[in-house]
Amino acid sequence: MTLETAPNPAEAHGRRLDIYRGANVVVTGGVGLIGSHVARRLCALGAKVLVIDSLIPDFGGNPRNIHDIEGAITLNVSDIRDVYGLRYLLRGKDFLFNLAGQTSHIGSMAAPFEDLEINCHAQLAILEVCREVNANIKIVFASTRQIYGRPEYLPVDEKHPLRPVDVNGINKIAGEWYHLLYSDMYDLKATVLRLTNVFGPGMRIKDAQQIFLGIWIRRLIEGQSFELWGGSQLRDFTYVSDAAEAILLAGVTEELFGRAFNIGGVPPVTLRQLADALIESNGGNGSYDVREFPKERKKIDIGDYYSDDRLFRAASGWAPKVSLAEGLRLTVEYYRDNIQYYL
Repeated sequence: MTLETAPNPAEAHGRRLDIYRGANVVVTGGVGLIGSHVARRLCALGAKVLVIDSLIPDFGGNPRNIHDIEGAITLNVSDIRDVYGLRYLLRGKDFLFNLAGQTSHIGSMAAPFEDLEINCHAQLAILEVCREVNANIKIVFASTRQIYGRPEYLPVDEKHPLRPVDVNGINKIAGEWYHLLYSDMYDLKATVLRLTNVFGPGMRIKDAQQIFLGIWIRRLIEGQSFELWGGSQLRDFTYVSDAAEAILLAGVTEELFGRAFNIGGVPPVTLRQLADALIESNGGNGSYDVREFPKERKKIDIGDYYSDDRLFRAASGWAPKVSLAEGLRLTVEYYRDNIQYYL
């Protein structure tokens, strides 16, 4: 095949994503970081978007995340634990991006039964509703790299043992397997994506409940020093628009149904390198203090982690487009203008 006739990956993606034009789509957790970006992209593709979010304050949903698309979506403020509401909301829909969940690892240890309700019981209820009222719906479920626990080898691929170190990871495994079981037993078309350290405009920054990078950004913008615990740990990061693109491709790529895939991002960096890159994104202004890792956090820290996502890239054609430096710059710029909405 010559260069002149070689297919353009972006054009190929575009043709697949055209399926969303006019489609009826549900995004649970759609006022959160990832869900709002998925909803925004769907609007641009011409989909009819229903966003479901409980807007429970500690779960990450923030109305500011959808202020620019309010007129283009339908927002239903409800909890995914409301089975009766789901029967009505999921009927007749073409796609479900199942992104709602309790994501705090610390929170899952402090309130394990709440995490069980949201990340396990509610996921089974959603699938039962789909089986009952809409067996043809296509589902993408957002899971987490936390299910692997402390890596035995790097990079971590899908064959790695699952040994979570917190309640959140255990319940996320159950949520995954429910989706894969229903895909196998009832022919529901469900795909699982194991995400890692997604960041960008719309993330929680008032504390470190969801991702430590959020509180770093807040401190940086407020002109305060932020804390770096340890510093040598390796991590990979996915900018939110890249994560949203992966999620949308998963919904329209039939070869992925009934399977679980890692989603990584840009090459891994140490946390110290990340801290330095964050300060650089702020024009070189900022500082951090290196601290010893707190004992209560060390018990659920997984050490070094970065994903092997070659299976998903090969099957979908996806690849991240936004570098770490560019993603940090865009995120800091956003919060410099919008920080008042996130505190």
